Amino acid sequence: MRKVFVSYYHGDQQEVNKFVNDFSNVCIFKTVGVKEGDFTFDSNNPQYIMRKIREDKLEDSTVTIVLVGSCTHSRRYVDWEVKASLQCGQSLPNGLIAINLPYMGSKGLLPPRVEENISKNSNKQDTGYARYYTYPSSNEQLEAWIEDAYNARTQRAHLIKNTNVMMKYNSRCKTHNKTH
Repeated sequence: MRKVFVSYYHGDQQEVNKFVNDFSNVCIFKTVGVKEGDFTFDSNNPQYIMRKIREDKLEDSTVTIVLVGSCTHSRRYVDWEVKASLQCGQSLPNGLIAINLPYMGSKGLLPPRVEENISKNSNKQDTGYARYYTYPSSNEQLEAWIEDAYNARTQRAHLIKNTNVMMKYNSRCKTHNKTH
């Protein structure tokens, strides 16, 4: 079983808990998300922050799933977790999957760092590092997605785009037109 880190906006906690419970036999869920107040950084050094997220939150996970709700796109901790997940260096990057929560249907607003790692060619075939899906319909489907993301670490790592500066603050949620 693969070890998976789940990144999400804490406002979607109930849906995230359901996802983890429904699919607990598909993978080993590691630390699930970072919320305001979980830990603080005595540093403005991005490299230090990324190292602490990798060591203290991502741990030995190999795949990161971003659960996409209505405000996930605007959360700085989601951006930080994705940036840390995509870092190459002493270890391979995590595979990256974005999955819409059920209430989002097929329409979601992706965090910018996730969106820049998802691309399709003119035939609508995936050509980027990450993959974006609607909510899985079965354990087998999620397991296949996780395995593809795991394999991307060696097969598609050259496609990673991770140069944007880290978000310093939460941005305005485009769904609710406010920062929360």
